[in-house]
Amino acid sequence: MKGTKVPQKISIIKPDDWHLHLREGDILKKVLKYSAKNFSRALIMPNLKKPILTYVQAEKYRREILKYLPKGSKFNPLMTLYLTEKTNPKDIKSLKVNELISAIKYYPSGATTNSTYGVKNFEKVMPVMEQMAKFNIPLCIHGELPGENYDIFDREKIFIEKVLDKIRSRLPDLKITLEHITTSEAINYVKSTKKNLGATITVHHLMINRNHIFDRGIRPHYFCLPIAKRKSHQKDLIQTATSGDRRFFLGTDSAPHLSSKKESDCGCAGIFSTPYAVPFLAEIFDKKNKLPNLEKFVSLNGARHYNVKVNVERLNLIKKNEPVRLKNWIRAENDKIVFFGSEFKLYWTTEREKNAKKISREN
Repeated sequence: MKGTKVPQKISIIKPDDWHLHLREGDILKKVLKYSAKNFSRALIMPNLKKPILTYVQAEKYRREILKYLPKGSKFNPLMTLYLTEKTNPKDIKSLKVNELISAIKYYPSGATTNSTYGVKNFEKVMPVMEQMAKFNIPLCIHGELPGENYDIFDREKIFIEKVLDKIRSRLPDLKITLEHITTSEAINYVKSTKKNLGATITVHHLMINRNHIFDRGIRPHYFCLPIAKRKSHQKDLIQTATSGDRRFFLGTDSAPHLSSKKESDCGCAGIFSTPYAVPFLAEIFDKKNKLPNLEKFVSLNGARHYNVKVNVERLNLIKKNEPVRLKNWIRAENDKIVFFGSEFKLYWTTEREKNAKKISREN
């Protein structure tokens, strides 16, 4: 049609997701395809109802994931172990030799979903972390310090001051990923270090701030941990993610929960963002005129941090002239899982979705 814009198209190295929750059973079966579609690899979190504590458990969980992959998928789940105060330092060397485990996850006890087995006193896991530094096994950290004396909006800042900085001063050779950062303080801390510290940023923390949680009522599907912070922090996160700085990269922290578990008197923390994660990132980078840096954030920086080869496959993204119709939810366990982002306008889509129906709607 005369005057119609030609859709914009870009090609990037197929992304990785360096922080992903797949759960288990029917939920795993239903959500896995969304990660397999737009990501080559993902770092799989170990905080199941029965946590992944051993090599054997991780091997079994990986087999379950592979069993549910779509036919022909090359998606590679990278496994992690759950760090506890009972983890044996002597086991670390064998993990390096076997190469199944890509990282070990530090959950402060009580900080998030299924974290009761986590660390209460970091001194008790120092011997394990010393061995991790020796054998170059990365540590992923949920960087919050829970406790009734700490404001929920300050937990990240307090964790950096009281725990992370002490660990780094004693183990400068330990490679650490500070996950799902949410504050300007975390950004500045990572930028202040010269080596062995990177940080993941989620899609949802780039798209929402704490006001969204209370917009015209309580919005349980915006509740996550770490909780979204002030708009000023959100702006700093966007600037950092789109800058191309190699210390920052994508970890969606996509965390599906059944709707009944979210919409309850004690709702679960977690946002299911995987289905539209990459297109929404294209939207964010496009609005900041930073599309050339998208590939760095989603495909290059994380691979360099974890010292793995960059993916060979590519992913095409297309910008439509009208908003794309977004799916709201999927069925699981006789319940549903709500998608993040369906209330936002999205013009970008992956090429496999290029024939998706479009609809003009208001926010």
